[in-house]
Amino acid sequence: MNTIAYRLTTPMQPASRSISTVLRLALGAVWLVAGLLKVNDPDGMLRSVRAFRILPEALVQPVAYSVPFLEIALGVLLIVGLAVRVTALVSALMFAVYIAAIASAAARGLRIDCGCFSSGGDLTADAPTHYTSELVRDSLLLVAATLLAWRPDGYLAVDRLLDQPVNDRSGSDADGLEL
Repeated sequence: MNTIAYRLTTPMQPASRSISTVLRLALGAVWLVAGLLKVNDPDGMLRSVRAFRILPEALVQPVAYSVPFLEIALGVLLIVGLAVRVTALVSALMFAVYIAAIASAAARGLRIDCGCFSSGGDLTADAPTHYTSELVRDSLLLVAATLLAWRPDGYLAVDRLLDQPVNDRSGSDADGLEL
């Protein structure tokens, strides 16, 4: 019985839990740093979102102002290990959107800084773009988020505390069975 369904429901081995924990903490740190670097620069975020020339102007400001807070929230949730699978799925979706936006900018010949860890925007004619490294970085982060969504049960996570059965004082679990 080596099916995917079986592998998804089997308990994780200590090495897998360790890898999951490292992925969760690393992704959490990435989101937290990215969000914190942007949250105090709303004008830079406006320039960055506008530079991609994807969204209608009416959506530029709401997206620019909300993205840093979403990134911070994702980072905090991942670091504490709360709703890990959902947070990893949202992370994967965000990375896929970032990859698509950067690839679109490159394909359309735009010369921009993505603003991933800084205030981005249009680049001067002599400034180099970093599309390849940005796409590679975000692709690796997408893979990490996808792996974490697949196997979210790492160590040091609030989710693990919430998944434990509630015991009464007699030492039996919620079904009344002795432990």
